[in-house]
Amino acid sequence: MRHLKAGNRLGVTTAHRRAMMRNMVTSILEYGQITCTLARAKEVRKPLEKMIGWGKQGSLHARRQALSFVKSKEAMTQLFEELAERYKDRQGGYCRIIKLGKNRLGDNSEMAIVQLLGSETDRLSELKSQSGKKKKDKKKESPVLKEVSEEIRAENSSSEKIDESVKPIEAEPTLAEGEEVETKKEISQVENESSKKESPVESVQIEPTAKQKTGREYSDRDCSGRTT
Repeated sequence: MRHLKAGNRLGVTTAHRRAMMRNMVTSILEYGQITCTLARAKEVRKPLEKMIGWGKQGSLHARRQALSFVKSKEAMTQLFEELAERYKDRQGGYCRIIKLGKNRLGDNSEMAIVQLLGSETDRLSELKSQSGKKKKDKKKESPVLKEVSEEIRAENSSSEKIDESVKPIEAEPTLAEGEEVETKKEISQVENESSKKESPVESVQIEPTAKQKTGREYSDRDCSGRTT
């Protein structure tokens, strides 16, 4: 059983494998990326991310630990200054493996690129950010949203037209108390005059007819014995 024997031996001895990992990590820290076989690229991720974790700690003990593995002053300054600042808010996943899609001549092994995120040679991060922005713009400019916005605009324009067509009612001028009393008196006088003109029969006295006059004369003769 293969207990406590994780990892790929890569077909070499332990000393050879350790020296190879140290050289690969140093080259990645200095140049930002390297080209190697896919199997070696998968194995170099472990020590590389361990070194970057020590660089983020920044203590004296972390520097000594990294210096026991990395044998380059340029790589150490790059590790504890630039990379520590770049990955301070990132929890793991500091490198990327890109398959080249071609095999090496001789042993036909699959080739790949190991690349640090955010390095000068990193072009995929920029492309991903641009594609993400385009997708967001497409979502905002969906046909359903366009239709809804057009309907809302049409409703707003129709409501504005209706408001313009309806004219505001002009308020009647308010009068003071004295002016109100005078106007009431004037109105009552005008009403009285109009009523008098409309009913002239009430003011005209009805003259007695001939029969009524004769009846009165007879009654006067009976009472006095003489004619009046």
